[in-house]
Amino acid sequence: MTQHPVEKTPVTLLGLGAMGTALARTWLTTGHPLTVWNRTPAPAKALAADGASIADTAAAAVAANTLVIVCLLDDTSVDDVLSGTDLSGRDLVNLTTSTPAQARARAEWAHARGARYLDGGIMAVPPMIGVPETGGYVFYSGSRELFERHRRTLAVPTGTTYVGEDPGFAALHDIALLSAMYGMFAGAAHAFALIRKEAIDPTTLAPLLADWLTAMAPAVHQTADHLRTGDYTSGVVSHLAMQVAGTPTFLTTAEEQGVSPQLLTPYFELMRRRLTEGSGEEDLTGVIDLLVR
Repeated sequence: MTQHPVEKTPVTLLGLGAMGTALARTWLTTGHPLTVWNRTPAPAKALAADGASIADTAAAAVAANTLVIVCLLDDTSVDDVLSGTDLSGRDLVNLTTSTPAQARARAEWAHARGARYLDGGIMAVPPMIGVPETGGYVFYSGSRELFERHRRTLAVPTGTTYVGEDPGFAALHDIALLSAMYGMFAGAAHAFALIRKEAIDPTTLAPLLADWLTAMAPAVHQTADHLRTGDYTSGVVSHLAMQVAGTPTFLTTAEEQGVSPQLLTPYFELMRRRLTEGSGEEDLTGVIDLLVR
């Protein structure tokens, strides 16, 4: 019996920054015909040696294939690059970082131009692309049918996680996770600042810090359950009143160590405010209600 190779979906990619180039190389190495365009030609020329077709214009690149991936600097760049381009009949997958509102508006913009639309939020850095064991993935939202149609092709560079028909949900999940990441970085920065003037090697603190943050991470599941049920006292071990009572020690230690408390005080202030408005038997979930305007 004759074996027929599986035909690989042709891809058009607009934008060859560090992330775009990493995406391009994975599609090329797995045999997907690839047409690329970049505002400056050098990155495209580097990919030509690996088999990429270079389009002279963004419009020509879009015309080359049905599946069009956009990975540009920002939402304004998408306007600049695709303005006046015929998108009718195209499957437009936008991996450009944007806000949820921008993603929803971009979906309407694409539909008005005859394109099907899928938005993406990349949870990876370029070195993670094409390396499955690093755990990177992309959030996708918008047309479920469109996602399923191109799932295998989209999964070539990194994992895929579909989060809903609302085009803004990928961007929202992306920013939510990254916001938590920066909060973690802020706490780690304060921790390292506390020992900065002491005879403590930061490389000895680092594994202790990493292990502690890992141990605390599952607390997000209890927080999610509290938000779902509305009961902020279920399963609480360290209640709000006790934690607020302990905050002066953190602030005094910072003062003794000559460290600004500016990364901690906003959260501590919210904790104290919640204690006055809520119940001391809660955990910290009530702080979330204070943040929602």
